[in-house]
Amino acid sequence: MSTKNEVGKRSARERMQEERAKEEAAARKKRQLTVIVVTLVVIAAAVVIGIVVQNGRSSSYSAATDAPGGTVGTTRLLIPVGGTAAPSTVTIYEDPRCPACDQFETGMKTTINQLLAQGKIQIQYHIASFIDRHDSGKGSKNAANALACAQNVGRFHDYHDVLYANQPQETDDAWADKSILISLAKQVPGLDSPSFEACVNNNTYGSWVTAVQSDFDKSGYNSTPTVLLNGTPAYPTYNSQDISPANFTTWVDNANKGKPLATMPSASAEALASPTAHNNPPASGAASAGHS
Repeated sequence: MSTKNEVGKRSARERMQEERAKEEAAARKKRQLTVIVVTLVVIAAAVVIGIVVQNGRSSSYSAATDAPGGTVGTTRLLIPVGGTAAPSTVTIYEDPRCPACDQFETGMKTTINQLLAQGKIQIQYHIASFIDRHDSGKGSKNAANALACAQNVGRFHDYHDVLYANQPQETDDAWADKSILISLAKQVPGLDSPSFEACVNNNTYGSWVTAVQSDFDKSGYNSTPTVLLNGTPAYPTYNSQDISPANFTTWVDNANKGKPLATMPSASAEALASPTAHNNPPASGAASAGHS
């Protein structure tokens, strides 16, 4: 066989090897691309399922039928306290089990009640229940439902203050026992009744509680208390100033300059302005640490 033929055969074999290598490389790329596409499809499907599940959860709440009476907002997730014509709005996100919320309420309650009585502010409460999720338990959700039950009969504010005055330590899920919440209602004139007891025991506003927590999760805030004055964070600071009863009063007065105040019913104003209004003694062993 001539050298020329041998060279030709080697060249042919080399070309075949090169073609085979190219084909194998193309096949590997195709397999890799298939794996990537399949992975992306799985991820996309998971996202879609998550959205569907979340939408299903959201759609389980109906503002028209599931919210307690007197709640406000487009989906009725807010509990208002004070005159609707008040020139300033104080927004408070609280969890009933939150010890820092208890500290805020204890330190600011008298000032806030006076501002309410003077028609200077309206409070809009968001009753969150995320501590159950972090510390385990049912107490936050049970208490939030009980507060909704109280709101439905016009006794939210008094009952709210009673719960904070008797708040257990954060790690003590005492309010998993609904009978304790029912017993505390005896401290609020006009609240203790068979219908309130049934409302608490049957978790009547459970879907509302879930919807409020979902709204809190989407709010961008991640700790309680979160307090806003006309939409600007005011706890623990407002425009670089620390919160205090005197500072808070000044902030509200400055925000209200030149604006008419709300007219409060005389009986409500007198009750709120009283130094002893909503001033139940704190429970022994109440937590003093903050929560975030």
